[in-house]
Amino acid sequence: MSSFAETPRLTPGRTVLMVVLALGGFLMVVPFLWMILTSFKTLNEVNGFAWLPNQVEWMNYVNALKAAPFATYFRNSVIVVVGQTIPVLLFCTAAGYALAQLPIRGRKGILNYFILLLIVPFQVLIVPLFLVVRRIPLAGGNDILGNGGTGWLNTWAALIVPFVSAPLFTFLARQFFVSLPAELADAARVDGVSEIGIFFRIMAPLAAPAFVTIALFNVESAWNGFIWPLVATSSENLRPLQFGLATFAQGQGSVQWPFLMAMSALATLPMILLFIFGQRYFIAGMATSGIKG
Repeated sequence: MSSFAETPRLTPGRTVLMVVLALGGFLMVVPFLWMILTSFKTLNEVNGFAWLPNQVEWMNYVNALKAAPFATYFRNSVIVVVGQTIPVLLFCTAAGYALAQLPIRGRKGILNYFILLLIVPFQVLIVPLFLVVRRIPLAGGNDILGNGGTGWLNTWAALIVPFVSAPLFTFLARQFFVSLPAELADAARVDGVSEIGIFFRIMAPLAAPAFVTIALFNVESAWNGFIWPLVATSSENLRPLQFGLATFAQGQGSVQWPFLMAMSALATLPMILLFIFGQRYFIAGMATSGIKG
């Protein structure tokens, strides 16, 4: 069959659909374009509302980088992203594999518990999480009962350890492993391979789209984290990049929009590159998750 015969016929309905999708795509790109254009304007041009800058202000990026210790903020965000993502990939995918392929008693109840956790917003967990981190025994001057000190507050552990697993990522991993044939694991068990060996040597290589999807979601979440670092830390040496962006918006009516947009563009760039390089696996992972119960 020729490639011409495989081309979908352009009907009026399909044409309208393509126009609507193109318009929707353009509307989603507009805020990003506005951010880039604003980063090259003067503050007077931003207050006067103009789409294009009269003169490209490249120095906005240089001056914005000098306004706060952004090298430290970038470093801190990278540490948090790496520190969270590696354990998440290990723990959540292993838990997802166990829920999907192992004969665990009460497996359905455990899965329902994970699904129930998905509807709990993070804002509800902030105060309990703060109290738990604050009362970690034998840390930050605490005694064995967690009294007398600050626990993990203002430490890397407070930024990383509470987020090394997540019900959403376990659920996504489980949905992907369910789509893999159980006969692969059964054949490996007959050959004497341990469950850890089956996971790492057989299942994990087949689950690359799920790994990439979970990694992308977690990197995006960790990179954009603001509320919890603001609550759990007070040292500039631990604050992430999003906290640095807030320095340009402090004070009512005195937002430094060109600097804020310049640093926002730089902060967005790693996420865009990450999605571009991982989009093929990301789409495959999302397409194969959630199609089986």
